[in-house]
Amino acid sequence: MNVFAWMNDQLLRMQWLSELVTSRVQAVGLDPASRIGGSVQFFVYDVIKIFILLSVLIFAISYVQSYFPPERTRRILGGRSGIGANILGALLGTITPFCSCSSIPLFIGFTAAGLPLGVTFSFLISSPLVDMASVILLASIFSWPIALAYVGVGLLVAVIGGTIIGKLGMEDQVAGFVRNVPVTDAEETLTRAERVVFARDQVMEIVRKVWPYVLIGVGIGAAIHNWVPAETIGALLGQDKWWAVPVATLVGIPMYADIFGTLPIAEALVGKGVGLGTVLAFMMAVTALSLPSLILLKRVVKLPLLATFTGVVTVGILIIGFAFNALTTWFI
Repeated sequence: MNVFAWMNDQLLRMQWLSELVTSRVQAVGLDPASRIGGSVQFFVYDVIKIFILLSVLIFAISYVQSYFPPERTRRILGGRSGIGANILGALLGTITPFCSCSSIPLFIGFTAAGLPLGVTFSFLISSPLVDMASVILLASIFSWPIALAYVGVGLLVAVIGGTIIGKLGMEDQVAGFVRNVPVTDAEETLTRAERVVFARDQVMEIVRKVWPYVLIGVGIGAAIHNWVPAETIGALLGQDKWWAVPVATLVGIPMYADIFGTLPIAEALVGKGVGLGTVLAFMMAVTALSLPSLILLKRVVKLPLLATFTGVVTVGILIIGFAFNALTTWFI
């Protein structure tokens, strides 16, 4: 246990980095306990930590992902039905791209290949909401129980949401052109060296996409952590406020980011006393229901199906938010 605790503190939380940044902040004449010094320390430490973890995790996960191209994923899911297929679709979503917009082309391919609509939606919900990197990053900022709980409830939303959509029989609500998209069964076999190159390229591509959101998220987190009084945050989003979870969900929907951009904000909010359920609701709304992804999804599904998808996921997020606020003491 001592070895695990040391690894968690030094490799994930990077306490050595926190101490190094704190000493550098002091060296330039800033007090880390002051608002300005604390903001600089929070920003520099979180940015460096997130990008180090992000690069390592994306490389490792992308290497594994190279064994699961869309063609193989379609074959794994093809011919399956029922709750088991939804669970498998949600699990496969955890090793695919990191934002909802990049998941939609795969959703189109799965639908064109004839996969059940409910299974494709379980995949579509899970892919941006839960990924293997999120487990490590959440653990690095909060704790392993919180990280595992987030992944568990994310998969639960994906499985239940996809199951409900599948039971409603809304196949006719998919845009006609999606069914006519050509599907190839060709699967490229990569050598080990090619998989390394693929993983490296994925690191470069994803970091290039997410770095602005990480900087914005860390900046907002630093501002909340050091400049916004806890009393103000508590008055708006305190655990005793019934509206905290719905407000956090509504605030998250217009944003476009992924879990990497929302984590610093979530860290700062929890530090100010905001309920864990409220923070999780915000993160899930940003990643699963961002407005840009809904606009893109509207191009491939009709309005009734889009409204059903949005409603089912929103209700799931609200239930999870209220439940986690009631059970916060189990995790913190």
